[in-house]
Amino acid sequence: MTAVTAGALLAEPDVAAFRAAMARFPTGVTLLTQGSGDETLVMTLNTLTSVSLDPLLILVSVKASGRMRPRISSSGSFAVNVLAESQLDLALEFCRPDRPEGRAAMLRLGAEEGVTGNAVLPAAETYVECVLDAEYTAGDHTLLIGRVVALSGGSSEPDPLLFHQGRFGRLSPASSVEQREAAA
Repeated sequence: MTAVTAGALLAEPDVAAFRAAMARFPTGVTLLTQGSGDETLVMTLNTLTSVSLDPLLILVSVKASGRMRPRISSSGSFAVNVLAESQLDLALEFCRPDRPEGRAAMLRLGAEEGVTGNAVLPAAETYVECVLDAEYTAGDHTLLIGRVVALSGGSSEPDPLLFHQGRFGRLSPASSVEQREAAA
């Protein structure tokens, strides 16, 4: 190990050190869905990245050995629903191993079938429907690249649910950057 300064740099970080470092990066919270009706599968997810504007592509990362990856691989589509701060209970419920599936999940979410045949949440901040463009193995996860075929943005003021340092949170009403820009 090589210690550099007060925030020690580890030449070979372990899992705990890596998790602690990544927890310092705030993320949004989403529900990844595949299927609808009796076939609905849902999981809480915080890995969502915009990849390309031409074509419109996003990336999500799922556990390679989990339930979701083979379903998305075989169906060729998925949806990502960006949760609002008021939907914290859904984030907590759908991160459990015994989370609802099928029609019970659809009812719990207030979901509808989207154009790709996957559950979408009209009450979400936004949702993005994708067809699977590519899959890449990355350690114990699979990176899924989705080509965006439909989306819906919320009509209200944004109030996304955030995850940072192992806790859920929200944006402050006006950040210091916004206040400086308004004053200029």
